Amino acid sequence: MQIAIVVYDRFTALDAVGPYEILSRLPGAETVFVAERTGPVRTETGMLAVVADRSLSEVPHPDVVVVPGGPGQHALMEHRPLLDWLRAVDATSTWTTSVCTGSLLLAAAGFLEGRRATSHWLALDQLAKFGAEPVEERVVFDGKYVTAAGVSAGIDMALTLTGRVAGDKHAQAVQLGVEYDPQPPYAAGSPSKAPAEVIEALRARSRFILT
Repeated sequence: MQIAIVVYDRFTALDAVGPYEILSRLPGAETVFVAERTGPVRTETGMLAVVADRSLSEVPHPDVVVVPGGPGQHALMEHRPLLDWLRAVDATSTWTTSVCTGSLLLAAAGFLEGRRATSHWLALDQLAKFGAEPVEERVVFDGKYVTAAGVSAGIDMALTLTGRVAGDKHAQAVQLGVEYDPQPPYAAGSPSKAPAEVIEALRARSRFILT
């Protein structure tokens, strides 16, 4: 099973690395980071890079596709090399997935029209522009398309997908192996829980976060 994790300039690190840590533990998994060109690809901070060992053209038939989000996503909404590759590999993929604003790239490729999907809460309403049905859920399955909410939700998406592919026991073993047992110090992880002033402060900064 080949799992292709797409990286591009200014992607969010955890969007890609979180699913990598989980999905790479699927039986027989070959996990590859792919980009338009091989070599190091910088995350949104510019201080961390992930090496893409394969170019898009070198990965024509992955079984699972993971598209992370990040500020760099905005510049790729009409970028033919990536969108054409997504459309080509989607023809044979078993699962096509996204994390955070990566779902906007799936939508731009035409995959989410008429489908339920999620994204980062600051970008959720943008899905409707592509004919998708925005859903305020952490992980959303609609056919073979799996979308996750913001950043950390990619871990939940990958664990859920692992359960679908390899069974609940294997997914539980992976969860235990990585000791994924969230106990956050604050109840501020979603707009439904966070204090109003925190929500508004982040919303005011959203143009710096998402573009």
